[in-house]
Amino acid sequence: MIEPSDGPALAESLSRDRQAYARWLPARPEEFYTPDGQVAVIASLLESHGKGLTWPGVVVSEGIVIGQVTISSILRGPFHKGFLGYWISSRHQGCGHTSRAVGLVLRIAEDELNLHRLEAHTQLENLASQAILRKHGFRSWGIAHEHFYANGAWRDEVFWERRLTGGPVA
Repeated sequence: MIEPSDGPALAESLSRDRQAYARWLPARPEEFYTPDGQVAVIASLLESHGKGLTWPGVVVSEGIVIGQVTISSILRGPFHKGFLGYWISSRHQGCGHTSRAVGLVLRIAEDELNLHRLEAHTQLENLASQAILRKHGFRSWGIAHEHFYANGAWRDEVFWERRLTGGPVA
């Protein structure tokens, strides 16, 4: 689970990778990339977690925070689903950390949050993220054209789903 003390490490990675990730992430105000900005983001995530709307986590390797994984937009009622998002510092990519994080959060979604479904989006060109989702049993179910605005342009995205065993019993 994410903690306010993770703010400086997250800010460092996000700031360092800002240009590398500009293609994939929305524009953010300057304060987003500061330790205080990340502490404020974490406070908001923890508030949403307290309301059952989000499960925010960090990815740790050898005691160092190297990324983030989150289940957001949690819906109950007839849906019992959430939206999966994640990122790993560019210095730690290609080492299996993303796959490990997605595998762990799938167990949390099913066992702790009792979700029936997780969804995710990837830009068409993000083949690495698509491979991670496929590896963990996600299936693509459509393309949304001009769905996401990043780095000065509207981007097409692939929608992904993974059904879990949680949720209300019929």
